Amino acid sequence: MTNTLEQPRAWSLPQAPRDYVLGHVRAVLADRILDDARIVVRDGRIVEVGPSRRGTVVDVDGGGLLCVPGLVDVHSDGLERERMPRPGAELSWPFSMMSFEGKLRAAGVTTVFHGASFSDQQAAKDRRSVDAALQMCAAIADWGENGGRLVDHRVLYRLDVRSAAGLAALQGHFEQQVAAGRIGRDVQAVISHEDHTPGIGQYADRTFYEKYMVGMRGMTEDQARAAVDELIRDREDNLGVREESMNWLAGQADTGQVRIFGHDPESAVEIADLARRGGNVAEFPTTEEAAREARTRGMSVVMGGPNILRGGSHSGNVSAAELAGLGLVTALASDYLPSSLLGAAFTLADNATMPLPEAVALITSGPAAAVGLSDRGALAEGQRADLVLISLEHRCPVVRSVLRAH
Repeated sequence: MTNTLEQPRAWSLPQAPRDYVLGHVRAVLADRILDDARIVVRDGRIVEVGPSRRGTVVDVDGGGLLCVPGLVDVHSDGLERERMPRPGAELSWPFSMMSFEGKLRAAGVTTVFHGASFSDQQAAKDRRSVDAALQMCAAIADWGENGGRLVDHRVLYRLDVRSAAGLAALQGHFEQQVAAGRIGRDVQAVISHEDHTPGIGQYADRTFYEKYMVGMRGMTEDQARAAVDELIRDREDNLGVREESMNWLAGQADTGQVRIFGHDPESAVEIADLARRGGNVAEFPTTEEAAREARTRGMSVVMGGPNILRGGSHSGNVSAAELAGLGLVTALASDYLPSSLLGAAFTLADNATMPLPEAVALITSGPAAAVGLSDRGALAEGQRADLVLISLEHRCPVVRSVLRAH
């Protein structure tokens, strides 16, 4: 018997047309806002951005809404939360992809890099394991190959550099992807290397990690302290794995097939080491020193949107808004909350930290540059026609429509 609920393989989701003219929008360009703008799209690419022309017909009337490029999110952990909204409450990968895609669209995100954590250090109820990472990679590939068109879903490979199991799994996965032609110089992979050992990086003050364990795992304060002591001892035994991981990453960077993110760098020395190993991006630097050294070396600096909205780091590290005000941030990532991207950009503009075009660049062209995607992130000729229309309500940005090229 045929299952009438099944869609044929050729079924496609509603798309923006390949050719159209969008008119009467406030276009947020790289250096200014162009009122009553007209954007001409041909074959999914922008061919003209300019003032509306009297007497010409448009296919879509923007009604004075703000128009920004589709948002590029280079670090999202939201999918793993969508799959397991509560400890032990696992949902299927296809449903999780579909559900989370709706949240991305509502946030104006048209390109997303989902964090797949290659680590064996986290408890299963914290959603992360080598098996879960491989499953996520497979789910993202399947979604793209079988009908997922509303968002460009990609993988941010998160490697715990002290996890032997994580390194082995990622190496095996990479060999398969390179052999299949899914990773190469023309399709670079993005790897973020991280070391969440309490006492360094994000958790330089170990008490924040202890508070995390109390809140997330229901431990008492004494149990959390003992657990952190044990974790530090275990991870000190894995320094050899760390060196092996870093050498492998340096080798991958040399191939030109990979862009390397250094996660939670805390000093100029760490940035220098990242540069020596071919790293491109300082991701969530925890100090001004690290961010400043990264910019001096021409690296992208990515900070978290939630950090901007909260007014500071939840781990007691440097404020993203402070770094943005110093001109040391080139991109924002959602981390775990897609809506934080637009919210953070408009917060920076409202607080007069920077003009709106500069703030919007932090969630469009800046992250696109960080991951080496030169075909998106700006309302300019030749760019992908990934367009987002926005209104302001209660001084908050609200996505009214998303037109994504296909």
